[in-house]
Amino acid sequence: MIGTNELLVILAIAFLLFGANKLPELARNLGRSAAEFEKAKREAELELIELERKYKEGLYNKSERRTKLEKIARDLGIDPSEKSDDELLDEINRALPKAEKAEP
Repeated sequence: MIGTNELLVILAIAFLLFGANKLPELARNLGRSAAEFEKAKREAELELIELERKYKEGLYNKSERRTKLEKIARDLGIDPSEKSDDELLDEINRALPKAEKAEP
């Protein structure tokens, strides 16, 4: 965790490097990026939950499930190659922040 002193040092360095005019723009861009990342995580989580529900209902076969798992993994920045479905599902669940994770 970053303490107050560390945060002040980081802000002072940023101020010296970028100047007072660029800092608000950088903060805005950082906020937008963080919001987009969180949105992508939520969408991936919802997609995973829907995938597992449809798979349990028999609406997807194993190859369709694998294709969807790989898409979700790539959306989260996970390399799906050479991983089993269960390993991939575990990595996806670790990448998602919520307490309610999808169960295989």
